Amino acid sequence: MADIESARQAFGRFDADGDGFVTADEFRRAMAEMGDPFVTGPVADSVIAAKDVNGDGLLSFDEFWASLDK
Repeated sequence: MADIESARQAFGRFDADGDGFVTADEFRRAMAEMGDPFVTGPVADSVIAAKDVNGDGLLSFDEFWASLDK
């Protein structure tokens, strides 16, 4: 079960500029920093698109939280 504070910390690792949204590029860079250099631009685009409920191309914390297996 996910707890919201842990989720906020995790989200913050991806939200590099602190604007409250994760772009595909931020996701790709964060994954590379965490040791996964195989997340390419197209893979990052697909991951964000799969969780982007409103279709704006960005992952908000609410979308991130909703996507977690609670």
